Amino acid sequence: MKTTLLLSLVSSFAFAAEPTAADIVAKYDSIMGPGTYEAQTEMTATREDGTSRTYGMKFLKRDTDKFRVWFSEPASVKGQEILRLGDNAWVYLPNLKRATRIANRDSFQGGDFNNADVLRVNYATDYDAVIAPSASPDQLTVELKAKSTETSYDKIRLVVRKSDLQPLKGEYFGTSGQMIRSATFSEHKEFDKGFVRPARIVMQNEVVKARKSEMVTKSFKLNVEAPPQRFMQADLGK
Repeated sequence: MKTTLLLSLVSSFAFAAEPTAADIVAKYDSIMGPGTYEAQTEMTATREDGTSRTYGMKFLKRDTDKFRVWFSEPASVKGQEILRLGDNAWVYLPNLKRATRIANRDSFQGGDFNNADVLRVNYATDYDAVIAPSASPDQLTVELKAKSTETSYDKIRLVVRKSDLQPLKGEYFGTSGQMIRSATFSEHKEFDKGFVRPARIVMQNEVVKARKSEMVTKSFKLNVEAPPQRFMQADLGK
């Protein structure tokens, strides 16, 4: 009787200690899109003809809904900027000296990440999540279903490391149910004191297999100065 009771208590404790789907999604958001940060990043986009192009960028994020990108290379995009403010985003073209609206599902600089993959990491707001079966005992899997048609994907399957909930893999589905992208997250490292995240993300195009894009984080600093005026349309190009 005592043994049965003890096993029951141990089992209940282990179950209670398991993270919920909401816990996993919240952790993902805190890793991939923390409150305020500045990052130096490179993205290499490989096209279906085998050619590739590398973009140098600086990211600045404030709160959950303000994001700005400055492009430094290649020369053809130097001076371009992207601003996200709430549910709206614009790309600033220096040769035209004006900004044009862009959508969440639009391709980010013609690569295989879309704009929301980069500018809007807020899965807890945009998706409902449930625990799904995992292929490995040291991993956890959640399935996310879009709350609206404004999200970048209809469904996402996210695999994280069980020990610390660091992302390992993502599978991204369109409204037809077809998987259109898959991602691998690797080279997890400490960028800021106590802050660990993947330094490399490879987004594979599952429709055109020859295409993929690789995002590499060079530096990442939390709690930087991010003045409100940097997130105003009037500041673009300055």
